[in-house]
Amino acid sequence: MEKVIYDILIVVMLIVSLFIIVAIFMQPSKQDGAADAFSGGTGELFERRKARGFEAVMQRFTAIMIGLWLVIGFALVVLSTR
Repeated sequence: MEKVIYDILIVVMLIVSLFIIVAIFMQPSKQDGAADAFSGGTGELFERRKARGFEAVMQRFTAIMIGLWLVIGFALVVLSTR
């Protein structure tokens, strides 16, 4: 029974990993601020602005998926030590 649960968790972890990759690639780029920091521009690098709309949804989704990935990883470690 533990082997079946372990195999299911491995598959779920792979799927969650793919979701994380897609979610990270879909997030808007923030490189303009970093480029301004090295070129001497004042930019928005040190300003705290709240993510809104699509950006906020993608940040929340990514955080949830990473949390789920960590929980699954911990469960796999526990199952593999038995």
